[in-house]
Amino acid sequence: MIRLNGIHRYFQVGEQTVQALNGIDLAIRHGEYVSVMGPSGSGKSTLLNIIALLDQPSSGQYMLNGKDVTRQSDDELARIRRDNIGFVFQFFHLIPRLTAAENIEMPMILAGWTSAQRKQKVAQALASVNLQDRAGHKPSQLSGGQLQRIAIARAMIMQPAILLADEPTGNLDSKSGLEIIELLEELNRQGVTLMIITHDRTIGERAKRRIRIVDGVIAD
Repeated sequence: MIRLNGIHRYFQVGEQTVQALNGIDLAIRHGEYVSVMGPSGSGKSTLLNIIALLDQPSSGQYMLNGKDVTRQSDDELARIRRDNIGFVFQFFHLIPRLTAAENIEMPMILAGWTSAQRKQKVAQALASVNLQDRAGHKPSQLSGGQLQRIAIARAMIMQPAILLADEPTGNLDSKSGLEIIELLEELNRQGVTLMIITHDRTIGERAKRRIRIVDGVIAD
């Protein structure tokens, strides 16, 4: 499903070249549950952003479902991302002026779904995260755990096969964090490929496969 071959990512900071990823080779099969751990600045989030097609490698090859997605147009990358990948962020990234239901609905609006189709799917999505009674609430009226549940519902509304989560519990208390991890793990049991970036060793070790990155390389 996901195959990275010799992925490098460099950033220019003034006159200095910062090497975020240094020759990453990685294959992830359909339905896997993978955690990525490592110290701050090790390249974890850069790796996830490349897999999410939010960033492109400086060199190397990225194959997704057998297709080379390393050098595609922005429009094509957006289409591939929409059809294949859901993304959950540490800071939720919900739109403050929209209700919970409207935030979940946004990807379907961008994809051109009809109002009737969207209404039914949003109702199902809210039920899947147990927040039917919060449909009309705006983000400022929701707890951290509820915000992340809405973010997960939005990430999964297009039914992507891959769900990527960058520190999904980083802004939550331990009880809410555990609930979010259990929700993500339930999606994995339903067949979704799950990849989680985390600093929390306890969370990282729940994954069936654990990857550690140090200084831009996968450590043995």
